[in-house]
Amino acid sequence: MERNTRQLSRGYAAVFATVAIWSLPSLFLFYLNRFYDPWSQNFYRYAVACLAIVPFVLFQFRRHAKAGKIDMRAVGLCLIPCLPNVVHQITQVVALFYMGPGVYAIFARTSVIFTALLALAFFPEERYLIRQWQFQLGTLLGLLGAFGVIWFQSNGEDRHIAWQGLLIAFVAIFCWALYGVLVKRPSARLGSIRSFGIISLITSLLLLPLTLLFGKIGTPLQVTGHVNLILIISAVTCITLAHVLYYVAIQEIGVALAQTLQLLCPLGALALSAWIFHERLTSAQLISAAILLIGAFLAMRTKPIATAETAENI
Repeated sequence: MERNTRQLSRGYAAVFATVAIWSLPSLFLFYLNRFYDPWSQNFYRYAVACLAIVPFVLFQFRRHAKAGKIDMRAVGLCLIPCLPNVVHQITQVVALFYMGPGVYAIFARTSVIFTALLALAFFPEERYLIRQWQFQLGTLLGLLGAFGVIWFQSNGEDRHIAWQGLLIAFVAIFCWALYGVLVKRPSARLGSIRSFGIISLITSLLLLPLTLLFGKIGTPLQVTGHVNLILIISAVTCITLAHVLYYVAIQEIGVALAQTLQLLCPLGALALSAWIFHERLTSAQLISAAILLIGAFLAMRTKPIATAETAENI
């Protein structure tokens, strides 16, 4: 019982830390869109994130190599979640050409429905949570709130956001949900630090040829040091630190609940976007955001059981 309590405490601490950090990515990406194309922006952000985690990964592998515990099959499994991760990274940046960072942050929370369905299919141990009425009602309200914010969004000419933008955002959130589900097994077997180190390396390698083909690889030399510093900060906090914490949360409280609690992220994103970029929401959008918050509160009231697989300490 005491061990289960510690696991839940660590899981909730990790997930709320990611909630705070992941209130920021859409703001960073929206700002960097002025200077970086989507391909180069994502390549350099993931390359920086990979470099930031390398010392910790090497220490972890050295310790486990001495004990003869390196799981090469789990290392190979890290390739699978990288594919939807690459698609997610590119499409979320492109989506920000069609909508503001606050609105996208809210719409992105609709990934909870895909995560719930995918977790239902992939992980039998999480099916008990999805059957709880609090989770079902909370997810439904969260989705209604998210779609309400999008529906009442104007492009400045009293028209709704272009359908291309909605489609791109939809692809981004589906791939994020798929990534969250596929990363559970390798992160459980390798630990949060080693699994993210491998995934960030593979993701960077996959993004490099795309940048060479479609982007501008020399962008860092063409922008100011201030812009590059913001890119580095966004990479280290929103990718390296947040992903490691998110992997811990997934193992301790499950994929579905870890994703659902991300419904809280848009609150910080909306406040900061209004302050920095002067993004404003209509009354209907604010009501929709309140419905989303109620849904998140209900989802938080579900009672996860501890899973057999646990991540390593950060």
